[in-house]
Amino acid sequence: MTTLNSTPRADGFYMPAEWAQQTQTWMIWPERPDNWRLGGKPVQRAHVTLAKAIARFEPVTVGVSAAQYDNAKAQLDGVPNIRVVEMSNNDAWVRDTGPTFVINDKGEVRGVDWGFNAWGGFDGGLYSPWNLDEQVASKILEIERSPRYVTEDFVLEGGSIHVDGEGTVITTEECLLNRNRNSHLSREQIEAVLCEHLSVEKVIWLPDGLFNDETDGHVDNFCCYVGPAEVLLAWTDDPKDPNFPRCQAAMKVLESTRDAKGRPFVVHKMPIPGPLYATEEECAGVDQVHGSQERTPSVRLAGSYVNFLIVNGGLVAPSFDDPHDETAREILQRLFPEHEVVMVPGRELLLGGGNIHCLTQQQPAPHKG
Repeated sequence: MTTLNSTPRADGFYMPAEWAQQTQTWMIWPERPDNWRLGGKPVQRAHVTLAKAIARFEPVTVGVSAAQYDNAKAQLDGVPNIRVVEMSNNDAWVRDTGPTFVINDKGEVRGVDWGFNAWGGFDGGLYSPWNLDEQVASKILEIERSPRYVTEDFVLEGGSIHVDGEGTVITTEECLLNRNRNSHLSREQIEAVLCEHLSVEKVIWLPDGLFNDETDGHVDNFCCYVGPAEVLLAWTDDPKDPNFPRCQAAMKVLESTRDAKGRPFVVHKMPIPGPLYATEEECAGVDQVHGSQERTPSVRLAGSYVNFLIVNGGLVAPSFDDPHDETAREILQRLFPEHEVVMVPGRELLLGGGNIHCLTQQQPAPHKG
């Protein structure tokens, strides 16, 4: 694998929008017992369901630890379009640990290997160590024989950004300006890194993400692109909901700004499910380890229908056995009329702190301009 000393922008590469054509989706097999209940068995079943849903539309590669390789292989064996590769990891969040793929107009694909510190390191991070997760991006790029850009001394998770592929990125101040990510850099310096490595001209800062999101407010759980100058925003009309001021603040930013091409935003609202909470039984099934995120029934879960994955010809979104499930499906189908919307159970994924978009990483297909 070639490690490059330049940047994607300097070399004519950019991160495409997520609705661009893809070659495959990456996933990592969950097993961490201090995050996933009952040794990860319930979430492994949910992961299989998710992988099968994606594989209907495009190939899936699942990275699995050596200890779980036989188990994962047995559960996924015989499913068309799914391959299993051995890959050491600390947990399954490949959106945040994997590479951000970038393409150019000559039909080439490369990857950005960001720094990773488990969502905050020793200042509010979710577990330690994270050394194996730090290797995931480079291992994926090695498997794909894709040249690699490395951001030295810059931490970023893939779930903290959404791009339109046309020069604009959306993120949150709550995450990217958090002291536990890149406290040595100013907002302007962080913007410069984003512009160089995503090939964008404009960074749109939403103040916060969803309430109680343990990633420090990842934008992919709160607001995402559904088209050029068009976004889907998690929403509540209930003034008593702690998400209410967050939604209002985000809407204010989106209504008062324009994207890199000078276009105003069309904002679609997506209802927030719940409020959702883990049960006593669900929390009791999680190993208690010092330094790992505690699971308790008193803490509201950051459930969101915005946490979906776009694939070739399809869209895979979470359901929560919630009254808003059907409304969410209808909204997504209306926004993506050319895609087949598939809802898969998302509660088990949510219990570990994220959802479908967080647990997947799309690899864009090369094209020639």
